[in-house]
This record gives sequence, structure tokens and C-alpha cells, in this order.
Amino acid sequence: MMVERLQTFGDNQLCKQVLQALSEMGFEEPSPIQEEAIPLALEGLDIIGQAQTGTGKTAAFGIPIIEKANPKFQAVQALIVTPTRELAIQVAEEIAKIGKYRHVKLLPIYGGQPIDRQIRALRMGYQVVVGTPGRLLDHLNRGTLRLQRVKTVVLDEADEMLDMGFIDDIESLLKEVPAEGRQVMLFSATMPPGIRKLAQTYMTNPRSVSVSRDELTVPQIEQVFYETRESIKVDALCRIIDLEDIGQGIIFCRTKRGVDELVGALEARGYFAGALHGDLSQQQRDRVMKRFRDGKTELLIATDVAARGLDINNVTHVLNFDIPQDPVSYVHRIGRTGRVGRKGVAITLISPKEYRQLRLIENLIKTRIRRQELPSLADISERQAENLKNQLLKLIQSNRLGNYRAIVGELLEEYDSTDVAAAALKFAVEGVNAEERLEDKEQEGIHFQNTGAAEGMVRFFMNIGRVQQIRPQDIIRWIADESGIPGNIIGMINIYDKFTFVEVPTEYASRVLSCMHKAMIKGRRVNIEPAKAR
Repeated sequence: MMVERLQTFGDNQLCKQVLQALSEMGFEEPSPIQEEAIPLALEGLDIIGQAQTGTGKTAAFGIPIIEKANPKFQAVQALIVTPTRELAIQVAEEIAKIGKYRHVKLLPIYGGQPIDRQIRALRMGYQVVVGTPGRLLDHLNRGTLRLQRVKTVVLDEADEMLDMGFIDDIESLLKEVPAEGRQVMLFSATMPPGIRKLAQTYMTNPRSVSVSRDELTVPQIEQVFYETRESIKVDALCRIIDLEDIGQGIIFCRTKRGVDELVGALEARGYFAGALHGDLSQQQRDRVMKRFRDGKTELLIATDVAARGLDINNVTHVLNFDIPQDPVSYVHRIGRTGRVGRKGVAITLISPKEYRQLRLIENLIKTRIRRQELPSLADISERQAENLKNQLLKLIQSNRLGNYRAIVGELLEEYDSTDVAAAALKFAVEGVNAEERLEDKEQEGIHFQNTGAAEGMVRFFMNIGRVQQIRPQDIIRWIADESGIPGNIIGMINIYDKFTFVEVPTEYASRVLSCMHKAMIKGRRVNIEPAKAR
């Protein structure tokens, strides 16, 4: 049905096979960048496109490439250069879908993959090659990649490639493509002098197409900022994470060191976080990304450079732990959420002296970013109570309460309905003998005065340790889940071979003791008791 509706793609007359592929991919009409770029590209003109990720620029150059390629001719006819391997794979996948019915063969080439496999693949004859500059150059020098028949070269995210020091490699590649009849398309979010120079040298009367500044930010993204002091920044972040309903979040730091330190601080507080920065090998990077995509890591902590070319559809939140130095980076960063028509949230932490930077960002996006007050501990407890309420609501609505109704019916003959419900809730949260356990402990003369803890804290002893492969984040997550106290207020944790010491604030000591004693962690029942003085 849709193929009939999609007789043309906007004003572009495309062949039947391409239209059928676009129809299956869910394309109904061109995005602004596609509307401008495709007709020019089909005419063979050079193009400079100013557009972010998420504006549909891959199809803007992918559709003309597939339309003009000759599937019967076994030679590389189009070369697409991208800054990162993730982007190469992503671009290759999308263009392969567009070329599905025209039988145009497409090969992604990047570092971190065995070169002999790529050499074998290149011998098979591909019409389109997508790759990263270093690996493409490697094949060029080995004579395994021949560019004599290339008619179209695309430089995708050119500013990123400039930042990553690839400009010389790109020039070496361009010099190998015959200048006569060559079409160069360059896409870049920003236009620094290095990119302008590249365009002047290798392009002929390029046409400019751009997504206007108004379309740079996605209207679906809710943007807020919190003011906080540097000294409490990590705690502020943890409170925000506890209060927000984060499915998957990317947290941006300014430096690689900042990323490592924040991951350490978050893991010590019981959050599952993964680091992404330039010092990681491709294998480590892939592992981190796989864990994040599979939902095993809820937070990805990244630098701007490391996050380039990432395309993950389910990111609910982007958090700027450090405000970006360059306002355009802000647009790049927050564009990682609110994908494919979903809603997204962008949160920025700033210190008082960073207000100027914030104003520059607001001027660029022509939007005021809303200020919010940092959540208090009371807000977080309230949020946890809200979660409990929602879980109960689900149970009531599921209407499978038969066995329990009879018990409640008997109790209601003697007791107040609110008391019965509250007791049931307490039983669910704290377990059966919470009161007795506490009384027993107190009768044994156990008190929280002298446990060798820091001021305002109580130190507990637990009979579980390294032998059971326990990590600080296991302890924190366990205590937070069982007792409902926020993970970020748990203090010092010392893990030994067969036991562990952990400190919690004095006002939560009774609750932790009553909820945790004889509770299960990693399949083992654990004793917890106030520690003896050091």
C-alpha cells in the first residue's frame, strides 16, 4: 500500500526498487536536509551540508548513491568516510537497507576487525565502501582498495574527523580519487577553518544546504539545569539520578580523567556505570557499548569525543556533569536523547561561575533552560514511597488477590482497615520480625554509641566478603534495595576476605539493622550487627 503512496520521494523521481526499500523503512516524506540535498546530489553537484546527527543526513547522501550506482559493475563507485567505527557500521546498515532491492553491495571497513577478512571481502567486488580514515588508507597502501572508478566521495561528520586528527588521511584518500567527474559531499555540524580549507581545495562550486538553527534542538527534549557547588557535585548528581526515572542515561564529562573518577564514585555508591573515552581499545569500547545496549549498565559516562557517532535509540536522559565548553557541543550531546519521536530529558549541572557559559548555550538554541532546585533527601524518600504506591496499585489492578482476601476479611472484623493495610505493607517492606529482632538486639545490650564509625555514622559488621566475590556496589545496592535508604548516603565500605564493614548515617541505623539482618545477598543469608569499637 505504502509503495503506491510513495510514487515519488518528495519532488524526487527515484527508481521503483529504491522507493520500495524506503517504503519498507518507514520513510513517508523527506526531512528538511533530504529535501534540499537529494536533488542536488542526483545532479552530481558538490554539496556542503551543515547538519547534526539525527537530522536524516545519512539518507540524504545514501539515496543518491544507491540511485546512481551500477550493481552490475564490480568496482568501488562510492566512498563514504566516517570518524568512528560505530558510525561506519550505522551508515553501512542504513544504506544497505536503501540498496536492498537494487542489489548494490556495500562493505564497512574499520580498525579492530581482522584485515585479511576485509582483503578477501574487497576482492569480491563492492560498489560502495564505508570506512574510517586510518583503515581505508591502510588498504589503499596495500593496494587492496582501488579508488580509480570512484565517482562520489562523502565525508560524514567532517568536523569530528578534523578534531580527531584525520585531516591528512582524508586528503591522501581524496588525492587517489580521479578529479574529473568527481562528486564530493561534505557533512559537518560546524564549519571550522580546517573544513572550509578542505572544501576550497577539493570541491568544485559546492552548494550549501543546512538545517536551520531553529531545528537544531529537538522540541521533544525537556531541558533543565541545577546549580551546585563543586564540592557536592557527585552527591547532587546521585540525588538527581535517584529522583529521575532514568531508563538509560549518558553522562558527559569534560575530560577522560573526569570520566574515570565519576565512574569510580558512582560504582562506589551502587550505580551500574560504564566509561567511554579515547583511551579504551576498540574491544573495550565495544564491550561497554554492548553492556549499555543490553541494559546491563544503566549509565554511560563519556567524553564528547568518545560519544561521537553513537546512535542509541532508548536513551531517556542526557546529563551534563560538566557543562560543555562549546555551545554547539551542547546541541550534539542532548541530541542523543529524544530520538525517533520519543521524549527525552537533558539535565545540566553548573557552578555559579558557569552561568555565562549557560547563557551562550541559551542564545544558540534560542530557548531558556529551566532552573530546578536540587532534590532533598526527603524528596527522594517521598519518591521511593511513590514507587511503593505504584507497585501496590499494579497488584490491585491485576485482581489476583483471592487467597489474601480471606485473611484480610477475618482481620477486618476486629481491626481498622488502615492499620491492616499498613501492617501488610510493613511486613512486605521490613519482613516479619522486624520489631522483635530490634528488641532482641537492644536487650543484648547492643547500642549504636561506639562502633568505631565516623561522626554521625554507625559501622556495621557483615559475615560476607571477598571470598563470595562481593564488591562495594553490591553492598550499596543491596542495602538501598532492602532498606529503601538512598545509596549515596552510605559511607565507608571495607571488604575483607570473609567479612565486611559498612557505615550508614545514625538516623538510618535501626532501619538498616531491622531490614538487613538475615536477608539474602548473592544467594547467601547474611548476619549484620553493629561493629565493635576499633
